[in-house]
Order: sequence, then structure tokens, then C-alpha cells
Amino acid sequence: MKKLLSLTLIASLFVFGADASAAAKKAAKKPVRKPNPAMAPIEDVAGLPRVLLIGDSISIGYTLATREALAGKANLHRIPANGGPTTSGLANIDKWLGDGHWDVIHFNWGLHDLKYMGPNGENLVPKEKGGHQQVPPAEYEKNLAKLVKRLQQTKAKLIWRNTTPVPPGAAGRVVGDSVKYNEIAAKVMKKHGIPTHDLYTMSKERMEELMLPANVHYKPEGSIVLGQDVARVILDALKN
Repeated sequence: MKKLLSLTLIASLFVFGADASAAAKKAAKKPVRKPNPAMAPIEDVAGLPRVLLIGDSISIGYTLATREALAGKANLHRIPANGGPTTSGLANIDKWLGDGHWDVIHFNWGLHDLKYMGPNGENLVPKEKGGHQQVPPAEYEKNLAKLVKRLQQTKAKLIWRNTTPVPPGAAGRVVGDSVKYNEIAAKVMKKHGIPTHDLYTMSKERMEELMLPANVHYKPEGSIVLGQDVARVILDALKN
């Protein structure tokens, strides 16, 4: 009996070892996703103003180009995440702002608010298949007003960057919704005296050149164009 138990234990250990080895090999084959350099924290250069970018993947795309254009002129930080919808902004804004001083904050929410979600939170479910907007217009307006009031507490110069276009064919979003949400945002910004950086118009007019087809995201060269324009607007704010 003892011999039988010993053989069974040895066999079990062999099988376990084989499974563990197979799992290790499978994990080794899986490509490791490199961290996005746009998300990496930066060390401030003493004496330069501190600037914060807040936004979703569009802003992630132009972060490095903006930082390069501001090299030697400003310390450009960004939130260490995709800013998502205004609901995410409200949940995280205190953490993102931290305790440091900000001279300029360039911010946006919109594309994640207007996108359509499934009944169980499925991402990018078309309206015709039962999808609903993640943050409806009325809620978007209330959330944005709350976020603006919180940002104003920093005493930084605030720059609202309006929401970029939804191209034809983009999944889970409706062409023209950016305009509707931008109109809501414009009303909020006017009330609080915050200038708008209009990246919507540039992107709309140069859509084929700058943006990916049927996609809200940008070609690499498109993100560079956006980043250079963001840097221009930030420098103007710092001068004034």
C-alpha cells in the first residue's frame, strides 16, 4: 500500500511539474507589453513652469510630441492613465492633480462619454444593437461643470481642448456626436471664462491626412501635428 501511495505521489508530482512547465513556456511565449513612454513620469527641470495634460488616448498620442516641442520651456506632465469619460475624471481628479503647483492645465473629456456601450458594459456596442451612450449629454454637462470647478481650485491657467471628430465607420460612436458634446462643453467653458483649443476643426478639415480611416485615433504623423499645436497653445498661455 505504501509503495502504491508513493508511486501515486510521484506520478502526481510529475504531472504537476509538467503542467507548470507547460504554463511557464506558454507565459514565456506571450509577448510582454512595453509601457507607453507617454505615461512615464518625468523629473521637473528647476525654474520651468509645470503643465498638466488631461485626456484620453488622443492626448496620450500627442503627449510626446507636445513634450518635445516644450523642451527647455516647460515641464510637461500628463495623468498616468487614459482619462476616459467624465465619470472617471470625477473619481480620479484629486489623485491626478496631486499636491503640486500647476501653471497650466490642458484638458479634455468627450470621446468616452459619447461612445455607445452594451447593457452589461460591453464596449463599443452600436446604437442599433441596443447600445447606449456611456455618459448622456445632460449628465456630461453636469460632470464637466463639477470638473471645471475642481480644476479652478488649482489656480492654474485652464485650457479646454474640444473633442475631436468621429469619422464615418468608427465603431460604437456616431458621426456628429462630437459636435453635440462640444456645444455642451462650450456653454460650460463660456460660463467659467475658460478658452477653448479647437482641435476639432483642424482634425475635421484634415481628416484623411491626420486620422486613421474609420477610427477616432490618429496616424503617428497626425499625433505629431496635434502635439505641436497643443504646445503652441500652452506657450501662448504661459506668455500671457
